[in-house]
Amino acid sequence: MVLNLVQIIKYRPIGIIHSPFKSPRGTPIQPMAAYNVKGTVEIFPEYAEGLKDLDGFSHIILIYHFHLVRGFQLLVKPYMDDNFHGIFATRAPVRPNPIGLSVVRLDKIEGNILYIRDIDIVDGTPLLDIKPYVPEFDVRRDVIRSGWLERNIKKLSQTKDNGRFLD
Repeated sequence: MVLNLVQIIKYRPIGIIHSPFKSPRGTPIQPMAAYNVKGTVEIFPEYAEGLKDLDGFSHIILIYHFHLVRGFQLLVKPYMDDNFHGIFATRAPVRPNPIGLSVVRLDKIEGNILYIRDIDIVDGTPLLDIKPYVPEFDVRRDVIRSGWLERNIKKLSQTKDNGRFLD
């Protein structure tokens, strides 16, 4: 089967993510830097039935659309580095397809509302999908390399204050 590469792919949000972060400035860049920051995910009523049995998981993967991003860049200078890197070697939001992914802790579900922690997402972000996080399914192996981030990863814990990045 040959794919039509000019095909337009459309996604519909299944909900809205709510957090204390009203703009990208000051929003943590990873859940690790947002430890214990609380938020909610409002699932649209027509998708609420899909939440059945999700409450048995301690962590979930949120897949979302970076709705505030305009355009993209193929070379970016990340927050934690002074050098330019290819966009695909970073987690920067200015991507050809502005899709974000975060692993968050799931505290509880009440109706169509998920109560979560460790949220690093701007308030009002459209949610595209949810997947349960299962560590046994993780692709980790004995040797993990973190590329250019290995020399900068310590900066993540040094630049946060109560889960928020300092402006």
